[in-house]
Amino acid sequence: MRVNKLLLAGAVALSAVLAAPLSPALAKKAPKASPVATLDTDNDSTVDLNELNKAAEALFGKLEKDNDGTLDKKELQGRLSKEAFASADPDKDGTLTKDEFLSAVSSLFKGADPDNDGTLDDKEFASKQGKAVLRVTR
Repeated sequence: MRVNKLLLAGAVALSAVLAAPLSPALAKKAPKASPVATLDTDNDSTVDLNELNKAAEALFGKLEKDNDGTLDKKELQGRLSKEAFASADPDKDGTLTKDEFLSAVSSLFKGADPDNDGTLDDKEFASKQGKAVLRVTR
């Protein structure tokens, strides 16, 4: 009888451990997918401007909450620096249309492509300019 109780207690304890979600510390150690892996829709191991624009357009749709067809600084949530925002806002109205936003994405892309091959790889995404590109696609 005593053995059965010990076995039952052990089984209950084991099931509690197995059913518990990962702790935040353990979850943070899970590797993230590389930028290329998440953005490379044609599976050529690089990201070109067309692939980047698709992701940026999707983000524009998610961020554009007030249905006015533009993003303001609040909606952008810090994804563009003040300088990049000002450069992308030629009419100085304090908002970016989708075309203005994609123009900013294009400028960031060019800055992150130092070899000028028209694509970004994981190494280029790891640069300061590459990280700026990621902020406008995620």
